[in-house]
Amino acid sequence: MTRNELRFVCVNSLYGIAYAAMNVLFFSQFARLDASAWMVSIALGFGVWAVTSTLRIVAVRRQWLERGNGRFALILAASIVLGALATLLFTTLLLNAADALGWIVLPGRSSLAQMVGYWTNIAIIIGLWVAFWAGWQALGRYRHGEIARLRAESQRSALELDALRARLNPHFVFNALNNVRALINEDPARARETVTRLSNILRHALEHSQRDWATLGEEIAVVDDYLAVESVHYEERLRVRRDIDANALDAKLPPMALQLLVENAIKHGIANQPGGGDLTLSARREHGRLRLEVGSPGRITVDPSRRGVGLAYLRTRLQRADAPGTFELLQDDTRVLARLELPQ
Repeated sequence: MTRNELRFVCVNSLYGIAYAAMNVLFFSQFARLDASAWMVSIALGFGVWAVTSTLRIVAVRRQWLERGNGRFALILAASIVLGALATLLFTTLLLNAADALGWIVLPGRSSLAQMVGYWTNIAIIIGLWVAFWAGWQALGRYRHGEIARLRAESQRSALELDALRARLNPHFVFNALNNVRALINEDPARARETVTRLSNILRHALEHSQRDWATLGEEIAVVDDYLAVESVHYEERLRVRRDIDANALDAKLPPMALQLLVENAIKHGIANQPGGGDLTLSARREHGRLRLEVGSPGRITVDPSRRGVGLAYLRTRLQRADAPGTFELLQDDTRVLARLELPQ
């Protein structure tokens, strides 16, 4: 027996005892407290305890709380009616048996109106218990729901923070600044342009982290800045081929999603090839969906040491959208293709 079950047994037993004590007090004040009165009080207390205990067991096993508010209320109402009837029938049979055995002496048969009054009294007692139990269960479910929601928001915030850190990749910034330092004497104009591009990337990452969506045109602009900075580091090893549909420039996608795919293609593809390679970037808007593809040389590998924060964040964003998109990594001969599709 769990702690919750033990607590319920104790509380419910007190409820049955309290109801029996209330009947004893009633008989002592307004009638005669004899053996039959004691038996009626104990039988009613036991009957209510048995009915409410059975109700809880059946409700939990058959998951009544999962059946919707309307249906749940109807089931509880029917349970109160039947529970009160069962308690009244049990008490009547017990008293008649005791009377037949000579243990007590009943004053006579109860009228229909008296039986309805007894049933109403029992139904009120069971109804109060049902109202308290249902309210307690609803409060518990609300608390669990709030805790689950807060946990989900906390995980999302942590993931977004990790993603923001990934966007502001310190290695990328460090390499870019070193390249700028080398260019200051060799090519001052290109050094100034690189600083401007790097500034655009950082501003875009910080500003767009507060937004849910960005247009493909905005994402292409930050990718241009990113590729311009990376071209200083990789020079002729990084060759970019584009195929962008002009009609797709106003399509919406998660901020920095395209830059994330390009960064992964360079980090896991171009950077690992001695002679570099071609980075392909294509965007199409077809049948109400935006399809983005970023390709690079390499092979798909599973490395547990790599957390993949950026891609995990991207998948979470796609799952949370009202119209979820899809993301997949494909192996195309000697190239890896990252494909992102979003409904528009």
